[in-house]
Amino acid sequence: MAKPVPRPTPTEQPFYDACAAGKLVLQRCHSCGHALFYPRTHCDACHSDQLVWEDASGTGTIATYTVVRRGVSADFEAPYVIALIDLDEGPRMMSQIVGADPDGLAVGLSVKVDFAAWSEDITLPLFRLHPALDGGDA
Repeated sequence: MAKPVPRPTPTEQPFYDACAAGKLVLQRCHSCGHALFYPRTHCDACHSDQLVWEDASGTGTIATYTVVRRGVSADFEAPYVIALIDLDEGPRMMSQIVGADPDGLAVGLSVKVDFAAWSEDITLPLFRLHPALDGGDA
């Protein structure tokens, strides 16, 4: 079993292009100001189609997480952490937390985006603990 690789739609392509350049971007509704993730064609708050891409801070907090201790295949080496991250701009994003002791994680800890090649064509955002915001040493 190989890792599943996203096949971006035209709506999603700007997100993946930004990730490949080491930037996290989100859509913002020009009509109501709502920030969105995942990429959409219409605002999920006011239904406007006036969406623009903007750079995100790349910071957020852990809303919840799970530690996967038994990988589904050799392509997913366990343990690894899957988390819901509340981005500072508002949207919630599912991603991985890397470079941290899984037993040392907690809801509410600050994280910062990083990027990893998922395949030759796809780079995905993942997160690391952000010690500058928590005062920790991670």
